[in-house]
Amino acid sequence: MAAASSAVAALQGALAAEHAAVYGYGVVGAMLEGSAQSHARASWTAHRVARDTLVAMLTKLGATPAAASPAYQMPFAVTNANLAKELAATLEDGVTRAYLAVVAVTDPTLRALAARAMQTSANRAVSWRGTTVAFPGMPT
Repeated sequence: MAAASSAVAALQGALAAEHAAVYGYGVVGAMLEGSAQSHARASWTAHRVARDTLVAMLTKLGATPAAASPAYQMPFAVTNANLAKELAATLEDGVTRAYLAVVAVTDPTLRALAARAMQTSANRAVSWRGTTVAFPGMPT
């Protein structure tokens, strides 16, 4: 029971990060044009799919998935395309950190899912930032 409880808590954390990313990419996309906006739209769609997957997983586990907030406070004002790209990288960093908790659960299927999600979000962060960090998701 404790393992299931920790898995639910970790999945809820990942879901919260996905909700924030879906919202944040709306802000990102509004400030971009052309191929950068297309990339933001693709990232937004990917986070919506991940969010929906987590909702289904939590429901299957008998948990009530956490609802999205009606609005989210951005970590800084996004007033131009460069700041929008910085926000996108920041959102991806948050998603990577959230899935790190899922990697720590005992269920190997959830661990594998989380490892893939971390890799995907870390790669998206690199695509926005242009650089990476040694251990994505780990506190600096």
